[in-house]
Amino acid sequence: MKDGDPILTPDLLLQAYQVGVFPMSEGRDDPDVFWVDPRMRGIFPLDQFHIPRSLARRLRREDYTVTFDQAFEDVVQGCADRDETWINETIFELYCSLHKTGFAHSIEVWDGSRLVGGVYGVTIGAAFFGESMFSRATDASKVALTYLVDRLRLGGFQLFDTQFITPHLARLGAVEIQRDHYRAKLVEALEKEASFTAPGPIPSAYDVIQRNAQTS
Repeated sequence: MKDGDPILTPDLLLQAYQVGVFPMSEGRDDPDVFWVDPRMRGIFPLDQFHIPRSLARRLRREDYTVTFDQAFEDVVQGCADRDETWINETIFELYCSLHKTGFAHSIEVWDGSRLVGGVYGVTIGAAFFGESMFSRATDASKVALTYLVDRLRLGGFQLFDTQFITPHLARLGAVEIQRDHYRAKLVEALEKEASFTAPGPIPSAYDVIQRNAQTS
């Protein structure tokens, strides 16, 4: 944000999500932040998430351990740990603040004690706004997304916003919709309640795969 613009606070960030925009920076060393409002928006229809056979085999092997909200800052740092990133210090601190107040969440994928993948995003009402993900091992980010979609379904979420779409996301079921269509879905989701925090143990890979087969 430039001099003279409103100070970017966690509350302002939550307000921005509710009108369909989100922040980005040109790079980790660029102090400025700008708002993005794509003409075409990526979303995951929660009843159309696709688990390819190779990913299902990976899940069944249980090579990785999955946790929720156990290493939020490390996940954001993992997402920023690349040659080009839109996550600067301001954005990092804002999302950490949202996590502390219960609005931002992470899914972590572990190989033993090593964090090898994850995804994080923001929840408001029955909408989940996916921010970024990373992978340091084969299929780790896909495993994170699979468990995330399962958690969103169980929690009653209606909208999973991916901001943009990539071939990687499209293969798993993500689609693009026009801005007006997205905003209509957003309004509906914000009027409903959902819960990201599910009681009980992390579900098994078998349960996640079975629930996906029943809904997709």
